[in-house]
Amino acid sequence: MLDRMTAGEIPPKPHTALRDAGGHLRYEECLTRDGFDGPFTILYHVDRPHTAAVANAAHGWEIPEGGEDTGRPLARRHYRSQEVPRRGGPPVDARVPLLFNDDVVISVAHPDEADPIYFANGDGDELTFVAEGGGVLRSALGDVAFGARDYVFVPKGLPHRFLPDDGPQVWLSIECAAGFGLPRQWRNEVGQLRMDAPYSHRDFRRPAFAGPRDEGLRDLVVKRGNAFHGFHYAHPPLDVVGWDGTVYPWAFPILNFQPRVGLVHLPPTVHGTFATRGALICSFVPRPLDFHPEAIPCPYPHASVGCDEIIFYCAGQFTSRKGVGPGSISHHPAGVIHGPHPGAYEGSIGTRSTDELAVMLDTLRPLHATDAARSVEDPDYHQSFA
Repeated sequence: MLDRMTAGEIPPKPHTALRDAGGHLRYEECLTRDGFDGPFTILYHVDRPHTAAVANAAHGWEIPEGGEDTGRPLARRHYRSQEVPRRGGPPVDARVPLLFNDDVVISVAHPDEADPIYFANGDGDELTFVAEGGGVLRSALGDVAFGARDYVFVPKGLPHRFLPDDGPQVWLSIECAAGFGLPRQWRNEVGQLRMDAPYSHRDFRRPAFAGPRDEGLRDLVVKRGNAFHGFHYAHPPLDVVGWDGTVYPWAFPILNFQPRVGLVHLPPTVHGTFATRGALICSFVPRPLDFHPEAIPCPYPHASVGCDEIIFYCAGQFTSRKGVGPGSISHHPAGVIHGPHPGAYEGSIGTRSTDELAVMLDTLRPLHATDAARSVEDPDYHQSFA
């Protein structure tokens, strides 16, 4: 989590009365993590926030079912996500899951209109990487503007809606089932980002709070237990007059990640940007390469016996891969040695910089592929390493 933020009207002490000029009581809401043991945010509403009536959900995306690809041969795989049919519509309906396990669901989305309802994911936190496009994430905590090559984070359980800009949108969605934050390796004992971390708290774009808002929308869809549930409010859900806490949405430009460079090739953990249960999310950004006179900048072949690795390619030229482009997703599963394509290892000697831009996940549990992923798989990818 990031540092504490305060916006709007709040009382001097939590759980005490806050009233408007006419003496009307504001209603406190506590958005908590880990029961009451983790980070939290306290919001103050004009109306009671828990009075929504049950309604028709009418929105959502297809939920992947577990393990139907278990019988496939073990192999390195390449999915051309740029060839997935573009579902369009609002973000709440637009995503197409491609890879999943019990910890994460990785999807692509190409939304072309604003969410017509508010959405809250009760199953997990959501991290979206915007490869192309931009827009606004709106919630009761304020607006978060985002653009191409931004990560956008939405905490579990927070009602929100996305308002994409006009023009093409290409989003990579990562739904995280339990816990999300900044890796411990970059934080000091009080949770502050260390001075030698690859980013600082100043790099994150926080909500711009403007007080209560009535958009004329009263419907909320909640995802819980891999199902979508509908609710209807009699009053505006974005009726918050103030809030404070450490649980809130934000945007982070991937190019604000400050890469580390060594005498020789450093392991991918130095690219670790975000952490969730069972997965490390890494950012590969343009950077100088290793400076030993005999350094081999290309990643060495390694036996991935502890985790699956996927890379979503965004831009630039990857020294270790051939035949991939923006939107490609490589998947190298645990149990099979993987590394650079033939010629890339030797050919990288003397290279001084790279312009690659990509998002990588290392997952402790095996990743399963959905029908949508298998429909855009490159059948020749594994043999291309021969």
